Amino acid sequence: MVTVTEPPRLDAPATGVATRVWEFLGRHRLFVAAVVLAFVLRVVTMLGYGPALWFNDSFGYVSGAVNPDRPNALRPNGYSFWMLLLRPLHSFALLVFTQHLMGLGIATLVYALLRRKFGLPGWGATLAALPVLFDAYQIQLEHLVMSDTMFMLLVVGVVTLVLWHRKMSWRLGAVIGLLLALTALTRSIGLPILALVVAYMFVKRTGWKPIVAMVTACGIPVIGYMAWFATAHGNFAMTTSDGAILYMRTALFADCTKMKIDPRKELELALLCISAPPSERHFSGQKYLWWAQPGQRFHAFGPDSAFTPDINQAAGTFAKRAILAQPLDYLGVMAGDFFRAFRWDRPQFPDANTYRQYEFLPEGKVLPTWPSYRGTSDRDAQIYDPSLPTAQIRGKPGVIGTQVHDPWAAFMQGYQKTIRLPGIVVGVLLLIGLAGVVVRWRALGGPVLLPWLGAFGLILAPAATAEFDYRYVLPAVPLACLAAAISLRHGLTLRRRPAGSTAARSTAAEASAETTASTE
Repeated sequence: MVTVTEPPRLDAPATGVATRVWEFLGRHRLFVAAVVLAFVLRVVTMLGYGPALWFNDSFGYVSGAVNPDRPNALRPNGYSFWMLLLRPLHSFALLVFTQHLMGLGIATLVYALLRRKFGLPGWGATLAALPVLFDAYQIQLEHLVMSDTMFMLLVVGVVTLVLWHRKMSWRLGAVIGLLLALTALTRSIGLPILALVVAYMFVKRTGWKPIVAMVTACGIPVIGYMAWFATAHGNFAMTTSDGAILYMRTALFADCTKMKIDPRKELELALLCISAPPSERHFSGQKYLWWAQPGQRFHAFGPDSAFTPDINQAAGTFAKRAILAQPLDYLGVMAGDFFRAFRWDRPQFPDANTYRQYEFLPEGKVLPTWPSYRGTSDRDAQIYDPSLPTAQIRGKPGVIGTQVHDPWAAFMQGYQKTIRLPGIVVGVLLLIGLAGVVVRWRALGGPVLLPWLGAFGLILAPAATAEFDYRYVLPAVPLACLAAAISLRHGLTLRRRPAGSTAARSTAAEASAETTASTE
């Protein structure tokens, strides 16, 4: 008897792949549905506001991409490097599309970490990712020509890598170090995150090899950038603006009589004094950085080119003197800005113009003609994206940076009035994360510690060194969600058994072992 074997079907492998894909989507159907809906919202945003939205800082980044031979004095060029990679395609629409993908990627990292490493159910991990997916101000931030979304992705990526792997090899340490270097070159506040990660790895006893590899991999690009910066600006640093920005922080309370500044011996510091009493000064320190105010004898610092090493050093010295002479005043303004992040409402701050730049507005935008390194801001934008038209908006002629198209824009305007993450919710998330750290005090906070300190630090740092800004809160949100979710997961694990029972102690020990192993 001859047995005839049916030849294998040519579509069997493809069918197998499709089956596995459908099974994967089925296991994560709630999160997949949320991502699809969030993606649709981002498409609506792109249809309503083409090709991008703009903030005052956007034009410095564009100048860095158009003129890559010189580092920016005010901020690192990391985001400009990303723009430079995309420059051959000459499209701001493509740039913001990549940022919308970054936003979805951040949510995916949060979901994957909570599901795979901490055992949250699908609905719980999805819930933790919802603020990044659906907060209207998060979507608006992604649509701005700004570095914040890229910075957020890098920070969450670093935290995910550190918490994901049970064992830390030197190769993984080097990868994390490179990500930290990119983070620092995107926003200078990223450099202290290196210290945070190093401290966490010491606490978790990961060994010296991955720590050395991480510090080395981070240090080489950063030092190289600082050397390049020195060739252009004369000092070995990443910016020449940190002292000037700290001056902005102290401008609201600095009293030169309390600081004992003698104009005959310290003229450069005396010129920075503000004669108006603190009670009569503007409520925003930014006014004293960018524009001369009543009682301010020193002229405004002005455009990026004015951030010279001499000005920066004098302003930094003045600010440190003010903090040391008036520590309680400094703590007062810092605390005020820190707690401003946790309000239920969203009052205008620091001024109406800045506030409006975070809103989906009903009108388009004509780009300003501010001077830049080798031209003007509108001309730099047109060099980067020649498709930007020259026309008029409300009688104002010039290069059009944003065109508004209804009904898509009108939909996002209504959406922003309804769907946003109130600051008080961020505060609650931080409190839940703090409770998780306290409960795990024997393990020095366990895996909750890293995302919680990251979120707390990202909100505190601007209040301590610059001034509150709504966009500075958003990078802390995914980390706060991670810390709160891990804390709640641990609490639920302990409640599965009666308190004090052997089973409860066993369950707690297993949970502790699992979460500790995830950071080894």
